[in-house]
Amino acid sequence: MTDARGAGPRSHGMWSREAAVTATAFVLCLLGGVIQVDDTLSAPPVAAYFVAVVSCAVLPMRHRAPLAALAATTAAGFLIQPLGLLLSPLIVAPALITAYSYTLAARTEQRAAGAVSLSAAVLLVASIPLTGDLSWQDASRIGVVTAFPLVAGVLGHSVRNRRAYLAAVEERARRAEEGRDSEARRRVAEERVRIARELHDLVAHQITLANAQATVAAHLFDTRPEQTRKSLGELVETTGHALDELRATVGLLRQSGDKAAPAEPAPGLSRLPSLVESFHRAGLEVSVHQDGTARPLPPGVDLTAYRIVQEALTNVTKHSGTRSARVRLVWNHDHVTVTVADDGGGTLHDGGGTRAVPGASADRPPPGFGLIGMRERATAVGGHLLAGRRAEGGFLVSARLPLPPAKDTGETP
Repeated sequence: MTDARGAGPRSHGMWSREAAVTATAFVLCLLGGVIQVDDTLSAPPVAAYFVAVVSCAVLPMRHRAPLAALAATTAAGFLIQPLGLLLSPLIVAPALITAYSYTLAARTEQRAAGAVSLSAAVLLVASIPLTGDLSWQDASRIGVVTAFPLVAGVLGHSVRNRRAYLAAVEERARRAEEGRDSEARRRVAEERVRIARELHDLVAHQITLANAQATVAAHLFDTRPEQTRKSLGELVETTGHALDELRATVGLLRQSGDKAAPAEPAPGLSRLPSLVESFHRAGLEVSVHQDGTARPLPPGVDLTAYRIVQEALTNVTKHSGTRSARVRLVWNHDHVTVTVADDGGGTLHDGGGTRAVPGASADRPPPGFGLIGMRERATAVGGHLLAGRRAEGGFLVSARLPLPPAKDTGETP
């Protein structure tokens, strides 16, 4: 029902245009019949009405069968002189209209040119006087009658090329719009992966620390209340930091109209001391060593280095069962190497003794997506990461991250 109602106005407009074109062609045919052979003017004879009716009757079918309409109007023009009428551009107006329409609808330009040229040739033959000498007026009239179908064909060809050009422009615009939509979807997907990676790193880190602190508190609850109270205070602080980081990360997903959350700088190696202290409170002794001269890092590399250290130490706390780990930063001319290693012990220091960790082993990489995320982060900034067990026991994570040339950092040697 909707399509039918929508098609009604379009159909009405199409028939209105066809009626206007047909009426105009009919009037032009009659005006052509006013001019007599002896160059006098008189009322259109019956023959003029006949030619006008026959020629204009086929005009509405020029869209469905353009070649047949062109042949019919051209044949009607061939009968004009035998009926005692003067062949002029006005009286063959229907033939000009069908020549234009056929040029628009023809499948190939060769067919259009051939059909229009044949129509012009037919009208050329029809315009030659049957009797008498050929005067210069007759010659000029023959030239005009012959040229008009060709002009109509050229005009139709130009309109056809213009329509094809506009269609090509619209198609390019549509494809460009689709390309922009695809690029936007790709960027949204990349941003989702980045946010998911950030959420994984900070949640795994903070939850691991909270779990270790809660375990220590439960272990010391009966024997050392003061130490238990301290561990619970550290647990509250750890969970508070976790909520703050979650709020900051999830704030990236706010809509544009939402109230902006306070922005905080992305973490980097400058926050390494506080990161080490958080693991120390969870019972993991972390030592940090640096070789070479430290240099400013690009933001992406700085964040990647921090997250790799954070994730590697989190895996040590969760899976290795050791009570110590070592972080080493080696600064070179064009790269920095970040190494995190542990001794793979089977006990965890809890501040008042040791406790066994079932299933803890450094002979296999920790489960989950931590190593995958670290490799993806290193690759994203142009570096690479290696991880595996050490020959002397324990587990090693080593990432090599690129550095800009020293002159680009603004640092004076």
